[in-house]
Amino acid sequence: MHRSPDSRTTTSPRGDVWWKTAVFYQVYVRSFADADGDGVGDLAGIRARLPYLHLLGVDALWLTPFYPSPMVDHGYDVADPRDVDPLFGTLADFDALVADAHALGIKVTVDLVPNHTSDRHVDFAGAVAGPGPERARYVFRDGRGDGGAEPPNNWRSIFGGPAWTRVPDGSWYLHLFTAEQPDLDWTNPEVAADLERTIRFWLDRGTDGFRIDVAHGMAKAAGLPDMDVPAGVDAVPNQRDGQDPRFDAEEVHDVHRMIRRVLDSYPERMAVGEVWVDGDERLARYVRPDELNLAFNFRLLQADWDAAAFREAIDASLTAMLAVGAPTTWVLSNHDVVRHATRYAVDADEATGRRRARAAAMVQLALPGVAYLYYGDELALPNVDLPDEVLQDPVWERSGRTERGRDGERVPMPWSGEKPPYDFSSSARTWLPMPDDWAHLTVEAQLEDPDSTLSLYRRALELRREHPAFGRDGLEWFSAPAGCLAFRRPAGLLCALNASSEPVPMPPGDLLLASGPLPPDGTLPADTAVWLA
Repeated sequence: MHRSPDSRTTTSPRGDVWWKTAVFYQVYVRSFADADGDGVGDLAGIRARLPYLHLLGVDALWLTPFYPSPMVDHGYDVADPRDVDPLFGTLADFDALVADAHALGIKVTVDLVPNHTSDRHVDFAGAVAGPGPERARYVFRDGRGDGGAEPPNNWRSIFGGPAWTRVPDGSWYLHLFTAEQPDLDWTNPEVAADLERTIRFWLDRGTDGFRIDVAHGMAKAAGLPDMDVPAGVDAVPNQRDGQDPRFDAEEVHDVHRMIRRVLDSYPERMAVGEVWVDGDERLARYVRPDELNLAFNFRLLQADWDAAAFREAIDASLTAMLAVGAPTTWVLSNHDVVRHATRYAVDADEATGRRRARAAAMVQLALPGVAYLYYGDELALPNVDLPDEVLQDPVWERSGRTERGRDGERVPMPWSGEKPPYDFSSSARTWLPMPDDWAHLTVEAQLEDPDSTLSLYRRALELRREHPAFGRDGLEWFSAPAGCLAFRRPAGLLCALNASSEPVPMPPGDLLLASGPLPPDGTLPADTAVWLA
């Protein structure tokens, strides 16, 4: 399963533009590899681990924010979008990472955060000082009630609590996330011009594309009308029914058309949007020919461990993207959701969750389009139940400590050794603590084990890249026993999943790969998937 280094190509083995069939690997920068020994991952650490990612067989990286930031939201509160935070390294470190990745044939994409900045951004410092050009770049409004002492409307932050904070002169500013993340005013052309400078800055350094954070959020409903929420509700979950005035206003598509115009002036660059909207048709609007290249489709991620739910998610996603001629993206885990090895273990044990995670990965990687892997997926890492005193996600505090937040899926990557920090860092004190019982999950423990999850991913990515059965897009469903699904790709690959609790007859065909052991009686065990040709 050796993968030779190759030059920086712009097409896939099937002749498509690279991003239409790529396997992206999300690196949560704080948690992947720590080169300087401070217990926090950094760019030099990622660079040192590029040979591992090449061996794994991924096509591209997505790096979470590494820009200067107070780290209130671990980098998604950006103080300067055109530099590197010293915690993570320097611009020279970024350039070296990109050069080494390209030498291995791996693309590099980075996060853009256009909805808001940090409150430490130089523009926001001027905005707080009083009315002027800096304030005009953010969403400031007069308050309601006696002396403007009440917020301008009843909007709530996604992280809990009010979405408005008052400044000393009595005006209020909008923040859909923490108070340290003020929203930009996208009706101001200076905001778009600044984002264009940022995009060109990173493209000129060799970046291959972007993930657009909160891509549905830049434009708000005209007049900022109140939300329709029950009286007395303090925190409102992200409403995705198309009626939430905080998100998905029609004008947001003008932002993405601007982004696409800039991208199209550079060869073969791309952008994928983090888009949470209700309905696949609304999602498809973000990937019309003059907008984003890709949009994250979370239907498969949201599906329960159930073959019918998987099939419904796959069908709906493919149909919506086909209507606009865009590839479909497939996601099982990321930095904002419980890892799928843990989600699938609900009402079951950890071993069952891991078996299901392996089978789900084979479904994900068999589907036409683009796959996004989250660091540690290939190790079947579970979520970690962290003690209260180490939680850092702002969701924890802003929810009144009723929501534990997302730290459990952000624990550092275990590389080798018998105890923490498992060669993630030379420091025993990592930014989030690592479990004492992860020795069997490390890269070292799994690398030469042919039955490990890491070996399964390596073989699956090799087949996806090289086997002719993956040669064309589209799929055809086949009838399957209750609790199962089966589909065939036009070039000949058959993927079958048994999500039931009992073995079923194995479909005919030559076995390419199985997510778990197969018995000699010709059946497909429970919680198992196979690829056949």
